[in-house]
Order: sequence, then C-alpha cells, then structure tokens
Amino acid sequence: MISKAGASTRHDEWLQLRAIRQLLEQRGVVVVLGLALTGLAVASTVLLFTLGIDALGSWRIRSLERAPHWLVLPGIGAGGGLLAGLLIQTLAPAASGAGITQVMLFLRKRGVPIGLRIAVVKLVAGILAIGSGFPLGPSGPAIQMGSSMGWSLGRLLKAPRPFVRLLVAAGGGAGITAVFSAPIAGFFYTLEALLRGGRPVVMLIVLTLTFWTDIWADLLGLAGLGVDSTRLIVSGELQLKRTIFVYVQVLPIDLILLFGLGGLVALVGEAYCRFLLSLQRLSNRWRSSLALKLCVAGALLGLMDAFLPEIFINNAGVRLAVASGEVDVTMAISVTVVLFITTALAAAVGAPGGLFAPMLSLGGALGLVAVQLVELVGIQAPNTAVFAGMGAFLTATARTPITALFLVFALSKQWLLLKPVLSACLGSILVARLLASESLFERLIELAPPGHQGWAGEPPTPTPAPSSVPLRPRLGEAAGRRAGPGGSPS
Repeated sequence: MISKAGASTRHDEWLQLRAIRQLLEQRGVVVVLGLALTGLAVASTVLLFTLGIDALGSWRIRSLERAPHWLVLPGIGAGGGLLAGLLIQTLAPAASGAGITQVMLFLRKRGVPIGLRIAVVKLVAGILAIGSGFPLGPSGPAIQMGSSMGWSLGRLLKAPRPFVRLLVAAGGGAGITAVFSAPIAGFFYTLEALLRGGRPVVMLIVLTLTFWTDIWADLLGLAGLGVDSTRLIVSGELQLKRTIFVYVQVLPIDLILLFGLGGLVALVGEAYCRFLLSLQRLSNRWRSSLALKLCVAGALLGLMDAFLPEIFINNAGVRLAVASGEVDVTMAISVTVVLFITTALAAAVGAPGGLFAPMLSLGGALGLVAVQLVELVGIQAPNTAVFAGMGAFLTATARTPITALFLVFALSKQWLLLKPVLSACLGSILVARLLASESLFERLIELAPPGHQGWAGEPPTPTPAPSSVPLRPRLGEAAGRRAGPGGSPS
C-alpha cells in the first residue's frame, strides 16, 4: 500500500507537472523565445567570465618579469582575494564559494538568495580570485550564474513556482554547457545533481536550454570571440572544439583494468572529500571576514606557487599537460599532491571558483600514476587511463557518473572513449557509495552556516508572482464560478 506521505508527494508532483504543461500550452512561443535568450545570456556571461580570467591570469604571468616570484605571486594572490572578498561580503554574501551548494539549497526551498545581482558579483569576484592565482575553475560560478539567469527568466514570465525551479536547475546545466562546450553533460548534470530525476516535459525544457546555450556559444565563437573560437571548415560546417587530440585503443582487458582503476581513484576521491570538509569546518570556526580569509589564502597559495616548478603558476597549463599525458610519473604525483591541498584550501575559505576542472586534473594525474605502476609489473597499461581517471574522480566526488562521462568526452570529442571511461565511472561509483552515501556538495550543504536562509544577513530571494491568468483555478474560485453570481448553479 502507498503511504499518505507518498500519495501526497505524488499528488504534488502531478500538480507541478500540470502547471508546467499548462504554461507551455498557453505561452509556448514566449517560453521558447525566453529559453533562447537565456541561453544567449548564459553563453555571453560565461564567455566574459573566461576572457576576464584569461586576461588577469596573463597579466599575472607577465608581472613575474618585473619582480621576484616570491614577491609577485603572494602579492597578487592576496590582493585578488581581498578585492573578491570585499565585493562579496558587501554586495552579495551568497556569491561566495563555488555556488553549487547555494543552487542546491534554493532548489530544496531553503530560501537562499538568487538573482542578477548575485550573478554580477560572482562574475567579477570569480575573475579576481581565479585570475589572481586561486587554483579553481569556472564551472561552479557558471552554474550559479546560469541558475540566476534562469530565475530571472521565470520572474519575467511571471511563471508558477514549479517552472521557476525548473528554470533555475536548467540554467545551472546551461552554465556547465557553456564552460565545457558539452550540452549533453549540462543536460545530465541538471537531472543527476540538481533535479535528481525528471519527467519527459522537464527533460525537454532542460535539453532546449542547454542546446540553445551551446548554439549561442558556437555563434559567438564564429564571431571571433572567446579564447578558443569556433571555426568553419572548408565544407562550411562547424568544426568541433577539441581541447586535445588523442589516439584511442581499447582492448577487452582494458575495461577490467579501468574498472579497478575507478575503484582505486574513488578511494583517493573520498579522501579528498574528507580533507576538504575538515578544512571547511576549520574555516567555519575561524570567525573572521571573508575578505581576510581570501587575502590570507591568496598570499599562502601564491607563496606556494613561487617555490613550486613553473608549470604550477599557470593552472590552465597544468590541466592541459595532464590531459595530454605530457608529464612523467614524478610530475604526475606532484600535481596530485599540490592540487589535492591547494584546491581544497581555496574551496574551504569560500573562494568564488569551481572544482570540476581541478577534479578532472586530479583524476587525470592519478591515471598517469596508475599507468606507470601497471607497466612496472609488466602489464600493458590502457592508453585511456588518463581520461578514465578524470571521469572516475569526478564521479567519486560529485556522484554524477553520466555527467563525468560526457565532460571527459567533450575534451576530445572521441566516441571511442565512452566505453573505457564508463567502465571506470562504474567502478568509482560503486566504491564511493560504499564509503559515503552523499556527494561532496551534499555534505557541504550540511556545513552551511545556520542562517543560510539569509546567507549572512542577505534577504532571501522572493518567489516570482504567479501569472495574472491562473494556470488552475483555486478551490474557492472554482466553487464560486459553479455557483454563479446569485449562489445557485449557473
């Protein structure tokens, strides 16, 4: 028998789906146009975000020619962290951190603020922090900025609450799409991590927004905008964007080895989660302003970069070197240790940056180490181990195996990678679930400040007012219409 609570939940879901369908029936053209414009807004914002990070990061590297590393790197890191912290704590406290936990809390109806002001603050603060040397990526801020734009579309349409919630989640997936040029990954991330499921009409809306975002990103690339602009090949077709080119060879034994690799990477992934959570608890006990925390962390991270090999000064260079397999086993171990410590520190103090890109680098470095260890015992290592490690590490920490699969695929657009990476992701998710039932971001929600409804005093975002034409009549209004003006049946 179905319990009363289960029946009530099912009834609520049916009402929500009915409200969404009625909105699409009544204003379908407006909704489609709104999704297209939101996709353009997300693609443009993420483009501006990545260009800003690239410009500030390039200036940081050029500055090394004017003064010693031990002076320049800590100074820029401290200055960028201080400015980012002051901006966030003054204008939008909810813009701190990666932003994924804030979106999850909003979708769980916890009253976390969201909106264009938070998106703008996140944009500027993220550029300042990541560009000044914090070893984080653009994915988390892109998710929060995309969700904020989805919420703004819902407010513009005066949509019902279920549809606003759907737009917020789809906007987060659109952010992933714009960062990695991976619309399928953005689609599955929305379903796996944000909505945790979806009916066909929900999937259609999410798919529409993520693919619109990818289309706009390609068109902006054709206009010559962006660090890696899209190009037309001789036949006039769009050229697929590949971060790296790879030769893939898959043997049957490789799938077994990669399944085991996924399980081993999950052990390291869980250790990373627990280390970051421990640092987060310490940061919560440190009763100081966000600006001071980011300033101290920026100086410390810059000082570490000054005494590490030069490859670590350019975070994007580290990721590309790992993905291309251009580092030896000693450097791969160094990358693993350094990223393990520095990214956890940056995330724990609330730096406005994402973890997906560093997690992919961590997993890739672990894959390189595994290749060397396997070949030491005389076994031919799979040449897909780097990509398998990437997918396995992201799966273990975020618990989104399908998203991880298609994010790794987006790096090379090589379909032959799907089977070996999926094998590693399956091994990873099985071991990760044995070690902990929740993802890193779900456990970070539990460490959110007690007053997260207002996120350090900021007023919660109001829910957009319903449409002036009710999607379904209220009970009292329906009874009144049946009774007619004189009280008798009409």
